[in-house]
Amino acid sequence: MSIYQFQAKSILGQPLELSAYRNKVLLIVNTASRCAYSRQFADLEQLYEQYREEGFEVLGFPCNQFNEKEPGSSVEIQRFCEGHFGVTFTLFEKVDVRGASAHPLFSYLTHQAPFQGFDTQTSSGQWMQDFLLDKYPEIYAGNGIKWNFTKFLIDRNGKVAGRYETVTEPREIEPIIESLL
Repeated sequence: MSIYQFQAKSILGQPLELSAYRNKVLLIVNTASRCAYSRQFADLEQLYEQYREEGFEVLGFPCNQFNEKEPGSSVEIQRFCEGHFGVTFTLFEKVDVRGASAHPLFSYLTHQAPFQGFDTQTSSGQWMQDFLLDKYPEIYAGNGIKWNFTKFLIDRNGKVAGRYETVTEPREIEPIIESLL
């Protein structure tokens, strides 16, 4: 199985088969425009612009499951992302990424790439771990998505090549993206 078996709706509500991305390197990200980590949109867009000619795509899936940081409609989300961060990569309709109502793609991704913890050698990793254990221990438990801007890198065969948690900045995984291109 690969991600090519899944379908999602574009931000405009059109069904899109992920098989349309066959033979491309993908970065699949659950996003939230009102989150402190939304600054990552800018680096995601820069990576997309830098590598898209080589077969790289960023796929953004807005999600409102973490502190309700994506409350708007599809139109509002698209306008915000384009207007504030210049986003041109593909955005999808808002989805759930964890729990019983999770989009099947995210259930598959978290099964293929289980949670490995946060890098507590960094202050941001330690902070995120402490924050979740204190405020949301039910989110910290298990392999589900922990917060907005969890990133899954997909190789050209549709297989998960890596999972990168919220605190991993997009530019940190650039060398891995380059190796897959």
